[in-house]
Amino acid sequence: MIDADAHIRRLWRHRGTTLPTPRRGPRQQLDLDEIVAIGIAIADTSGLAAVSTRAVAARLDKTAMALYPYVGTKDNLLALMQDQASAMPTWPDPETSLADALQAWASALFEIYLAHPWLTERPWSQASQGPNEQDWLERLLEILAAWQVPADRHATTVTMLYATVRATASTAAAYRTLDDEGVAEWLAVATATRAQIPDLGSRYPLSTSLAPVTPDWRDNPRAAVTAAIGLLAPAVVVGEG
Repeated sequence: MIDADAHIRRLWRHRGTTLPTPRRGPRQQLDLDEIVAIGIAIADTSGLAAVSTRAVAARLDKTAMALYPYVGTKDNLLALMQDQASAMPTWPDPETSLADALQAWASALFEIYLAHPWLTERPWSQASQGPNEQDWLERLLEILAAWQVPADRHATTVTMLYATVRATASTAAAYRTLDDEGVAEWLAVATATRAQIPDLGSRYPLSTSLAPVTPDWRDNPRAAVTAAIGLLAPAVVVGEG
C-alpha cells in the first residue's frame, strides 16, 4: 500500500515539505532530484516502458531495492518524474486578448509535452498531484479570471484546452519520429487505398475532402492549437457562446 504522506513530502520537497528519511541503513546516500532526473532521461530517450526502478538504479550502480527508501514504488517514481518534467517556464501574459493569453499558455505546455512526449501517455487518472502540475492549472484559471470568463465555464474550458494541447503535442511528437521511409510507407498505403477503393470519395465525401489546417502536415498539430483557441476564446467570454 502506498505511503501517501511520504510520497506527498517527496512531491512537494521544493515547496515547503521535508523529505522522509530512510528508516534503515545509511541516510541520504542518494539525491532524489538526481534519481528523478535519470528516470526522465530514460523516458525521454527510450519511452515510458523503459523506466523501472531497476533501470534507474543501474545508472547509479545501485539495486532497485536501494531506491525504494528514496522514491517508494515504481508508480511513485513515475509520479515524481511527471511532476518534475512538468515544471512551468515563465512568460508574460499577453494583455491584447483572451485568445492571445490562452495561446501563450497552450504554447508553453505544448513545448513541455514535445520535450517529454511520454507525459501524454500518463492517464488523466494518474495526475501527479504535485506542485508543478498544479502551477499550470492555477495559471490557466488566473487567465480566465483576468478576462472575466464566467466561473461556470472554467471547468469546460480547462478540459478542452488540456485535451487539445495534449492530443496535438502527442501527434507532433509522433511526426518527429517519422523518417522518410515511414512517410513513404504511409503514402503507399494511402495510394493503395485509393486504388483498391475507387469510390472512397463518394463513400466518405466530407472526410476525404477535409482540408488540412496548414499545407505542411508537420505543422498541423501546432496550427490546430491556435485554430482551436481562436474558436474557443470568443465562445467563453461574457455574453457569447
